[in-house]
Amino acid sequence: MTVNLSKGQAISLEKQGGGTLTAVRMGLGWQAAPRRGLFGKRTQEIDLDASAVLFADKQPVDVVFFRHLTSDDGSVRHTGDNLVGGAGQGGDDESILVDLSRVPVHIDQIVFTVNSFTGQTFQEVQNAFCRLVDETNGQELARYTLDGGGQYTAQIMAKVHRAGAGWQMTAIGNPANGRTFQDLMPAILPHL
Repeated sequence: MTVNLSKGQAISLEKQGGGTLTAVRMGLGWQAAPRRGLFGKRTQEIDLDASAVLFADKQPVDVVFFRHLTSDDGSVRHTGDNLVGGAGQGGDDESILVDLSRVPVHIDQIVFTVNSFTGQTFQEVQNAFCRLVDETNGQELARYTLDGGGQYTAQIMAKVHRAGAGWQMTAIGNPANGRTFQDLMPAILPHL
């Protein structure tokens, strides 16, 4: 059963029937919105990038993105850069895998962001989403639709954070501007 998250909503990351999740995948999917031109509709390639910033006590300690595909401790891994987005199939265009059982104890939050590396705004994107999947069985746990267009080039999507002995996911959905995760740090900090 998938939970459709709204901005700010949190869900516990526990398996149905009890137990905690050990491995999750944050998937990002999108399409370029068709634009009207002189000779009809056309689409332009849009390069969105998913990143995961690992925090310990509100301090960034590592990041996983298209130029650093695996965290230093090996618990978080990016599957690779997609430069153009999807063709409407609804699958993940970029994914970040998190082995929750291997995340070092001092890491208390992992924030997922998406940014337009080429600088296009979200008005030029459609059918964009992020989702959390139980990597052990492929079951989608939660989905957050990145809708609303807008004159921004990035979004702080969601975070996975420790809650007692387990983990919780919170949908953030905060628009921001920046071409890289470094540009987004001032927008991330209020959500820690």
